[in-house]
Amino acid sequence: MTQTLSARAVLLDMDGTLVDSTSVVERLWLAWAEPHGLDPATVLEVIHGRQGHQSMAILLPERDHEINLRENVTMLATESGDVDGVVEITGAAALLESLHPHPHAIVTSADVALMTARMGAAGLALPALTITAESVSKSKPDPEGFLRAASELGIAPEDCVVFEDSGAGIQAAHAAGMRVIGVGPHAHAHSPQAEVDDLTQVRVVATDDGFVLTVD
Repeated sequence: MTQTLSARAVLLDMDGTLVDSTSVVERLWLAWAEPHGLDPATVLEVIHGRQGHQSMAILLPERDHEINLRENVTMLATESGDVDGVVEITGAAALLESLHPHPHAIVTSADVALMTARMGAAGLALPALTITAESVSKSKPDPEGFLRAASELGIAPEDCVVFEDSGAGIQAAHAAGMRVIGVGPHAHAHSPQAEVDDLTQVRVVATDDGFVLTVD
């Protein structure tokens, strides 16, 4: 069934939404988790959508958070240098091109270096506005990143549509008062307003007071 969402801005997550980095993310995080004796399934449930230090805090709740912050710096550097298997989510380049005339931004838990590395590996251009780990004090599922992006674009939260794949990201968008198009197989469980398998199912059509997103 075709759905239509009116919008004045689009905010896009990166990992799992614009780029498929699942293989490298899971490979590196499982390697980190092994010496801690953590259950692999639990690790994979936690890590997606969050900043690394927050994932570490959830997985190792008794550990000094300063250690998490230090190890997260190392993890980000390792991830930035390992883009093997990182590819475009089908339709991402075309969607970004169609959004070019309209307000839009990336809102990611990655830092600038990691975002640049993965978008480059996938052959995707960065929009003018990007909200990264350096831009916020709180990670998804906190809405800070989405609210900051809306503020910098000068668009009310209720006029923004978010593209997200993870539970943490969808929760953050809903907490910001924004509607969500869920991308991929894991989004459904978190009640997005619309769902797509990939980004070829989305079309952008300009209107007099913004644009509409048509989801097939």
